[in-house]
Amino acid sequence: MTIKVGDRLPQVQFRVMTEDGVQVKTTDDVFKGKKVALFAVPGAYTGTCHKMHIPSIFLNAYAMKDKGVDTIAIVAVNDAFVMNAWKRDTDQRNEAIFLADGNAEFAKAIGLDLDASGLGLGIRSHRYSMLVEDGVVTKLNVEPNPGAVEVSGGDTLLGQL
Repeated sequence: MTIKVGDRLPQVQFRVMTEDGVQVKTTDDVFKGKKVALFAVPGAYTGTCHKMHIPSIFLNAYAMKDKGVDTIAIVAVNDAFVMNAWKRDTDQRNEAIFLADGNAEFAKAIGLDLDASGLGLGIRSHRYSMLVEDGVVTKLNVEPNPGAVEVSGGDTLLGQL
């Protein structure tokens, strides 16, 4: 079953890179008591994700935070090492947390996993943006075509705040 507005996020663990190495962050660590703009991409460094989706997030980051967003989070079915490199290469102002969902546990738990095996990518996440307030989904924008950024970009979520 796919998550919907009004649902609480399931409890899962993400991996994030810190100065002390890979650390576990739970759903509560990321979302409890906060307003979080969550952006999911099928894969770090992939064409649409890297050239279109990520720029739309960072172009709107200050404005989202001005409208009350506490945290901007980016999640992908990649390992923490890849997500850390992607953060280094894209997040020049340190505006977001990059969450590794290496085994697609989060994507599967919310029903937004994507089988991209035909493209040689395995199980990934659908592309979406989500506003989460204290662990509850208040906005959800799932891309009908994972190769496009028409409803899941930073500009769309900003307009919904």
